[in-house]
Amino acid sequence: MESNLDSFCSKFLIKLSPNFVSFVLRSNELREKPDVAYRFFFWACKQKKYTHKLQCYVSLIDVLALSNDIDRVKVVFSEFKEMGFVMTVSGANSLIRSFGCLGMVEELLWVWRRMKENGIEPSLYTYNFLVNGLVSSMFIESAEQVFEVMHNGKIGPDVVTYNTMIKGYCKAGKTQKAMEVFRAMEAKILDPDKITYMTLIQAFYSEGDFDSCLGLYQEMDEKGLEIPPHAYVLVIGGLCKVGKCVEGYTVFENMIQNGCKANVAVYTALIDSYAKFGSMEEAIQLFERMKREGLEPDEVTYGVIVNGLCKSGRLEEAMDCFSFCRENRVAVNAMLYSSLIDGLGKAGRVDEAEKLFEDMVEKGCPRDSYCYNALIDALAKGEKIDEALTLFKRMEDEGCDQTVYTYTILIGGLFKEHRNEEALKLWEMMIDKGITPTAASFRALSIGLCLSGKVARACKIMDELAPMGIFLDTAFEDMINVLCKAGRIKEACKLADGFVERDREIPGRVRTVLINALKKAGNADLAIKLMHSKIGIGYDRLGSFKRRVKFRTLVEN
Repeated sequence: MESNLDSFCSKFLIKLSPNFVSFVLRSNELREKPDVAYRFFFWACKQKKYTHKLQCYVSLIDVLALSNDIDRVKVVFSEFKEMGFVMTVSGANSLIRSFGCLGMVEELLWVWRRMKENGIEPSLYTYNFLVNGLVSSMFIESAEQVFEVMHNGKIGPDVVTYNTMIKGYCKAGKTQKAMEVFRAMEAKILDPDKITYMTLIQAFYSEGDFDSCLGLYQEMDEKGLEIPPHAYVLVIGGLCKVGKCVEGYTVFENMIQNGCKANVAVYTALIDSYAKFGSMEEAIQLFERMKREGLEPDEVTYGVIVNGLCKSGRLEEAMDCFSFCRENRVAVNAMLYSSLIDGLGKAGRVDEAEKLFEDMVEKGCPRDSYCYNALIDALAKGEKIDEALTLFKRMEDEGCDQTVYTYTILIGGLFKEHRNEEALKLWEMMIDKGITPTAASFRALSIGLCLSGKVARACKIMDELAPMGIFLDTAFEDMINVLCKAGRIKEACKLADGFVERDREIPGRVRTVLINALKKAGNADLAIKLMHSKIGIGYDRLGSFKRRVKFRTLVEN
C-alpha cells in the first residue's frame, strides 16, 4: 500500500494536507479497517514538510477505539501528548468519548485537564461523554462528582446524563440509589425516556424484584411511552417466575394489542407458569395458540408441557407428547426424560421409569442429577431401597453430582425400612462432602430418629449444624408434630422443654403445634389443659427467682 501511494503521489505531483488525511481517516471505508488506517497515518507523516494536526490524531484514535485496539491507541496518544496541541472542543469530545468506551480513565482525565488549561468551557456533550466514560470504567464516585458540578454549574444535566448515572448505579448493584436519581429526575421536570425505564427494569429483574419491574412497566404504559419488546419479555418472565400468571397474561395481551409480536420464549414462560401453578388447561390453550400463530415450539416448550402433564397426572398425554417429539425430530433433552421418569415413578410404574432411564443412553441423551433423583425417588417409594442405593453408587461412578435432594430421598427411604445406621452414615457422608443440609434433609433425618426413639440424637445433630451457620427454624416443630402423631406425648413435651434449656425463646406456634397435634391424636383433654395453662409462657416462683413452667407438667400432673 505504502509504495503504491508513493508512486501515485510522485506521478501526479500530489502533496497531501493534514485536513485531507483527517478526512480519509474519518471515511466509512477506513472506519472498518483499523489496520489500514494505522498504516496510512504513519505513511502520511513521512511526506516532506508534512506534520499531522490535532484532528488527524483524534480521527485515528476514534477508528482504533471502535476496534478496541488499546495498545495502538496508547502508542498514538503518547505521540499526541508530545506534540503539545492546543485542545479544541470537538477534539476533546471525540477523545473523551473514545477513552471512555475503552475504559482508559487516566487518558480521559488528562484530556479533561488539558481542556481546563486551554480555557475551553465544556459543553453538555463533553460532560455527558465524561460521565459515560467514568461510569463505563466503574469510577462511580468520580462520575457523581461531575454530576454534582453539572447540577451547580451553568450547564445542567439532561436525560442522557441521568440515564448514564442510573446505568452506573445499576451496574454497581445500587438499584435503590438508581431509583433515587430516577425520582430526582422527575422532580427536575425531566421526562424519563424508554432507555431510563429499560435500564431500571433490567436491574430489578436481575435482583428478582419483579413487582418493581411491573410498576415501572405500568408507568411507561400510563405515560404512553413506546415499550421495547425486551421490556415485555422481562416483565412477563418475572411475573411468571413468581406464579403471577394472570398478571403476566394481562401484560402479554397488552403486548399483542400494541403490535408487538410474542416470541417462543414469552409463550414458554407463560405456559410454564400456568402448568406449575395447576392451570394445565390454560397452559395447553396457550400452547395451541402459539402453534396457530406460526411459532414452532422448541424442546424447552415441549419439556414444560410434558412436565405439567406429568405433574397433573395426565401421563398418557405426556407419553404421546414425548412420542411426537421423537417422531418429529424435536430434541429430547434430560428435562423431558426427568419429568416422565418422575411421573411414572409417582404413579407406581417403576419398571417403565427404569426402561426410560436406560433408554436415555441408547438415544445419546446425557443423564443429569434430576434424572437420577427422579428414579431413585421412585425406587425408594416403591420399597426398592437396595436398587436405589445401587443407582446412587452408579451415579457417583458416572461422575454425576449427588445433590442434597439425592441424600434426602435415600435417608428417608432407609429410615422407612428401619435401616437407621445406614441412614446416619449417609447423613455423615453428605456433611463430609460439604453438601449443605436443607430443612427437608434434616426433616427426613429428625423424623426417622424421633420415630426410632432417638430424639436426643436428632437434637445433638441439630446443635452441631448451628456452628456451620445452618439454622433450621421449623425443625423443633416438625419433630414435636411427629412425636405427637405417634402418640409419644411425653417425648414431645421433653423436646419442647429442651427448646428452653438451649436458651431459646418458645414461640407461640410451638404451643399451637402441640395443641393441634394432641387434638388429632385424640388427646382432647390434654389439648384443652395446655390451651388454658401457662405452660411454656408462664412462670412459677421458686424461692427468690422465677422458673418457666415446663411442658412436662402437662403429662406429669
